[in-house]
Amino acid sequence: MRINVESPGIYTTVQDRGRFGYLADGIGQSGVMDTDAYSKANILAGNSENAAVLECTYTGPVLTFTSECLMAITGADMNPKIDGEPVKNYEKLNVKAGSVLDMSDAAGKGIRSYIAFHGGINVPMVLGSRSTDIKAHLGGIEGRALKSGDVLETGTDFVEEESKESFSPAVFERDIAVHVVPGPQEEYFTEKGINDFYSHTYSVTDKSDRMGLRLDGIEIETLNGSDIVSDGIVFGSIQIPGNGKPVIMMADHQTTGGYAKIATVCSFDLPLLGQARPGSTVRFIRTSIEDAEKMYFDPKLRETVIIPVRHEKKRFKERHGWKR
Repeated sequence: MRINVESPGIYTTVQDRGRFGYLADGIGQSGVMDTDAYSKANILAGNSENAAVLECTYTGPVLTFTSECLMAITGADMNPKIDGEPVKNYEKLNVKAGSVLDMSDAAGKGIRSYIAFHGGINVPMVLGSRSTDIKAHLGGIEGRALKSGDVLETGTDFVEEESKESFSPAVFERDIAVHVVPGPQEEYFTEKGINDFYSHTYSVTDKSDRMGLRLDGIEIETLNGSDIVSDGIVFGSIQIPGNGKPVIMMADHQTTGGYAKIATVCSFDLPLLGQARPGSTVRFIRTSIEDAEKMYFDPKLRETVIIPVRHEKKRFKERHGWKR
């Protein structure tokens, strides 16, 4: 099936779960910023777990369908309409031939929406992934964001038996708290710097993108500066550059970096940051690797981490007897 791109939206790219196994060669991970919304979109559309979707930032595209299509939209609500009629996020949508999907409204909360088509988006695999890496001009459609006149084709990344699962729409708050484990260079920071990092609120700046979330707030004090011999970076690493302001590495992060990393965001909380927009606030909850593993396998232990910061002092760890 062919889908015509009438208007691309502000920043719409083809993404799947990511490009793994090539960091040592200097090739980044890429992939979706919000894995939770991505997974649910593919389940609703009847796709395999790594099918390629459209990731839309702030506004989405206007698309015309040349034939019938099963699809789903998740993530930030961009007030999607099919042939002028509003449709809901987190539901299966059956689109008729000739219909037009319009997602040109700006997201009210959150910042990224995901569009999954039955069969996934059929673009060439590059190093095991269809994800777009714009900096390296890899994957997706010519290694770039969508533009008007592009034509998308669906593929064969579907499952044989239709899923019966349903999902409630996600709620995206302005104030976010995420769990982190101590970073590999925590010893580069003073006791005051470490305490400030965990006890203060930071705001997401408008210089943030798919590469990293740049935060503003109290400067983190170091013992003798934060420069290090460059070493590996992962999705969720938190660097402290020379200005003392944290930068959280995201899906398009570089493969190595020369600034000390004070902490690493637990993978299960990365989707929260994937929906953070300029002006959102972020707090960091310190936990051990052992407790993070428990929370990874048992989401109930995490409680709700998308909470107003003023309530964050009632930490779930006190309830479970875990110390900071």
